[in-house]
Amino acid sequence: MNGKRELTRAEQVRARRAQRMSHDGSLTKQRPLKLSTPVTSRVGTSYVPAKHKHAEAGRRFNIALGVPHIALRRPALSMSRARGSWRVASFLLSWALGAALYLMWTLPYFHIPASTVLGNERLSREEIEGVLGVTGQSIFLVQPVDVAMRLRLNYPELASAEVNVYLPNYVYVTVSERQPVILWQQGDGFTWIDATGVAFRPRGDVKGLVSVVAVASPPAGLPSPEDPLTPPAYMQKELAEAILLLAPHVPADSTLTYDPNDGLGWKDSRGWRIFFGANAQDMPLKLRVYQSLVDSLVARGRVPQYINVAYPDAPYYRISEFTENNLTTESGQ
Repeated sequence: MNGKRELTRAEQVRARRAQRMSHDGSLTKQRPLKLSTPVTSRVGTSYVPAKHKHAEAGRRFNIALGVPHIALRRPALSMSRARGSWRVASFLLSWALGAALYLMWTLPYFHIPASTVLGNERLSREEIEGVLGVTGQSIFLVQPVDVAMRLRLNYPELASAEVNVYLPNYVYVTVSERQPVILWQQGDGFTWIDATGVAFRPRGDVKGLVSVVAVASPPAGLPSPEDPLTPPAYMQKELAEAILLLAPHVPADSTLTYDPNDGLGWKDSRGWRIFFGANAQDMPLKLRVYQSLVDSLVARGRVPQYINVAYPDAPYYRISEFTENNLTTESGQ
């Protein structure tokens, strides 16, 4: 009997497999595995960089594009160069702005040769320009609101003033003058007054003014709450309205007068003085009462010396009768 046992079929298969695996391992040790395409990881690796002095300048970044042997590198931009370029740009911009401002202030192209005045009637253009003070100035220095205010404060005869400025050197001034309706005479002086009671200096000759001779100054009016640049009225508006209402009834040979005690009136050519008060209230009634009272007195042969109808419901008159030896005075209401 032979001492060597014959291998079964399964044992033969396992033996051949072990032999093949040992052969493949020897080949792997002799020749390293070579990859056909390099692989770059897309997951960033977190690490703590070393604290070197110039670590920031030498840092590199690679971007995987999925193409072999191709990577993008961040441009090497120095922060010191960037700061220097911004300084240069800021300097150039500041220099350009400074040059523009200098040219705007100095070039004659932006200086005002003369202003254009519109709407003036009695106030001359030279007088207005003398107060404006913009001739020869740079257009950028003109403040329209301040110029209009200065013009109104210097000339109370202006009811309104508007100043408009246009490049390169145009200034338009539009004014509206007050219209005088009353010539107020007091002492050795006189002035013009408009319908609101504002007084201003006469200029030239205006026809149709109501002449009033005053023995004292009238009560002053209040400043306008709507327009703070309007000067305070020389007289109350009610008095100005009363003057305008009485003016058509003043006889041609008489002059309207003002007395602070009796108000407005005149001296009739027949010898008496008549007063209507200092306000326009019930003025048509006052005129009718006066005319009826005069007609009644004349019809009775009595000539009045003084009549006052400031209160039409209680008129007052005074009559003087001359005799050869004495003078008697009769008063009536």
